[in-house]
Amino acid sequence: MGEVKVDDDAILKSFLAEVGEVERDNEVGRILSCFKLNPFEHLNLSFDSSTDDIKRQYRKISLMVHPDKCKHPQAQEAFGALAKAQQLLLNDQERDYILTQVHAAKEELKMKRKKQLKKDTASKIKSLVDEGKHEHIYEQSEEFQKELKLKVREILTDQEWRRRKMAMRISEEEGRLKKDEAEQKEIWKKKREHEEQWEGTREKRVSSWRDFQKAGKKAKKGETRPPKLKTEDPNKSYVQRPVKKG
Repeated sequence: MGEVKVDDDAILKSFLAEVGEVERDNEVGRILSCFKLNPFEHLNLSFDSSTDDIKRQYRKISLMVHPDKCKHPQAQEAFGALAKAQQLLLNDQERDYILTQVHAAKEELKMKRKKQLKKDTASKIKSLVDEGKHEHIYEQSEEFQKELKLKVREILTDQEWRRRKMAMRISEEEGRLKKDEAEQKEIWKKKREHEEQWEGTREKRVSSWRDFQKAGKKAKKGETRPPKLKTEDPNKSYVQRPVKKG
């Protein structure tokens, strides 16, 4: 027998034909209530989803909440959030960053579980089983996935807060450097203006000095100087005329 080819478009059209307005509104509400830093939540995908899964899921949900097909007043907002989520997950660097946080969350949960089972002596046998062949089964359980989702939220929130604090510090430092640069420019501007002003009055100053020298020379010609008077008290700072003694 030949292999039956699955027509994705036909399946999608059939699915959308069965989707009512209530389902569309519910999907808009679901998207808008998602944790903003986790695009996997917006697309309702598991963390191990492939790029093909991401594209397929985006196409399916985007047609449900598209503003032309959904009458919900926030359909446009939900559609935009969905598009952004797909864009992030199709970006290798962004997806790798999120998956790194997912891995950290998994390791933290597994370590926490080991500590809990260690304290519970009755569960020692169970822990040995879980840590062996069946560990992957536990990680696929609904309980673990729920805890993982919350832990990923916690880690992503912490990382985003650190990123914003760093961005704030960088912004403050840039602001300080710009202020210092502006103050330095103002100092150089005033110095340059002073030099230009000083240079601009140079001719006037030179001319005044020449006039002063000329006036001094004219006064010296034919000048009769009075005789120097001696003071009786050498400590006095003024010249005292001699007093005639009777």
